[in-house]
Amino acid sequence: MPASPDPVSEPDRYRALLFLLVGEDDPAEVQAATGGALRAIIADAGDRLRTRPEPAEWSPLECVAHVVQAEIVYAARYRWILAHDSPPLIGYDQDLWVDRLHGNDADPDALFELFDVLRRANLALWERTPESERSRAGMHEERGPETYGDSFLLIAGHDRFHIDQGRRAVAAVV
Repeated sequence: MPASPDPVSEPDRYRALLFLLVGEDDPAEVQAATGGALRAIIADAGDRLRTRPEPAEWSPLECVAHVVQAEIVYAARYRWILAHDSPPLIGYDQDLWVDRLHGNDADPDALFELFDVLRRANLALWERTPESERSRAGMHEERGPETYGDSFLLIAGHDRFHIDQGRRAVAAVV
């Protein structure tokens, strides 16, 4: 797995990496499989789920918490894009969210409960949105215009990237 380009300073490389991770796969199918993969990370980590492989790296639980936090952000972004004309889409610092929202203190069951509800709602929104509306776009402050379709694909790649990161964290701490 290639290192992640910085989403702020290298937005085009970041977007390209996430698209590459999905390839020709159906992004809805990729997203539908994420919950099971996240649960496996937590199960495999056992009592080391809060252990960071290195001080600057996320624990297995923090990797899962980040995917859940991204789902919260994208649940709103999808709806802003579909309901508004060219809405602004603010970026966020993923490390600040993990640290300041205490990702390593989270209850895994509560994370999964939230993730499952949001992911089901977001997949249902995708299914009921006509193809013609998937090209509606917001203006991401770091990446420029971002369509609903692109955003949905980005989250599928984001899932795969952080599932791999979580698996590597488990391998490093178990």
